[in-house]
Amino acid sequence: MHAALGPPEALPADAVEVGRVLGAWGVKGGLKVMPFAADAQALFSTKRWYLAPADPPRPGGLPHPVLLRIALAREQGDGIVATVQDLDDRDVAESLKGARIWVSRASFPTPDEGEFYWVDLIGMSVLDRESKPLGEVVGLLETGPHCVLRVRPADPAAEETLIPFVDAYVDAVEQAERRIRVDWQADY
Repeated sequence: MHAALGPPEALPADAVEVGRVLGAWGVKGGLKVMPFAADAQALFSTKRWYLAPADPPRPGGLPHPVLLRIALAREQGDGIVATVQDLDDRDVAESLKGARIWVSRASFPTPDEGEFYWVDLIGMSVLDRESKPLGEVVGLLETGPHCVLRVRPADPAAEETLIPFVDAYVDAVEQAERRIRVDWQADY
């Protein structure tokens, strides 16, 4: 059933998961997609999406990663709808429900000055104003008014630190050095 999608395709080394297939859209094999970001520009910035099996895999679902060539993608309601070259079978589109969508990080639009993609912040070292290491960014939380860095200290017995990602606490994001300098202390 998935032969129409093409042969297995390896994910690019810089692949970032950006959404999931919710199911078929329309009668001609379109896809309804749930993006992971409120601003889904990563999905609109490329015509090459990589589909990987659902996690956990679904019986009858996608057996291996494949490359999709997107003909058209647009916002619709809270999600995105897309048509795929060479996919015109609603049943095949429906069988992709739950599949994970990945795109190459290199295809993301360039962020504006002072803006960052979460994926670029994860793994960065966090240092206080005295250059003492506080840990490593392991994730971010969206709280509404602003994001919060989740920082895991090097000491496995220590608790994770949450630092608001706002100018009042973040002095600098040094992307080339893969570090973030903050006005924060380990005992806050």
